[in-house]
Amino acid sequence: MRFLNFLFLVFFLMMFSCTKDKVDNNVNLVCTDVVSFAQEIEPLINQHCIGCHNSSSASGGYNLEGHTNISNQADQIIGAMQASGFQLMPIGGPALNDDLIQQFLCWIEQGKLNN
Repeated sequence: MRFLNFLFLVFFLMMFSCTKDKVDNNVNLVCTDVVSFAQEIEPLINQHCIGCHNSSSASGGYNLEGHTNISNQADQIIGAMQASGFQLMPIGGPALNDDLIQQFLCWIEQGKLNN
């Protein structure tokens, strides 16, 4: 009986001691304001992605310079931000906060405008 209690305790501790390595994909998307590519999306990409994903290095085959590249690869970008079918990005760093991910999702939802 002690052994079963011990196993239950170990199982319980393992289940609730895990760190967050995947972003919640079930975010209730609320897009009240129009997201600006120039003021919000491009700076987000430049700060968190462009160091590895640019025209000179294009890590993983992704060049994220400019609206056309970002727009064409938006599904892959959001997949990497959420670790949904892609490796969590930015690599080696913490996941982007949910507000930034929601902002990117809203931009996609609003038609990936070049505004």
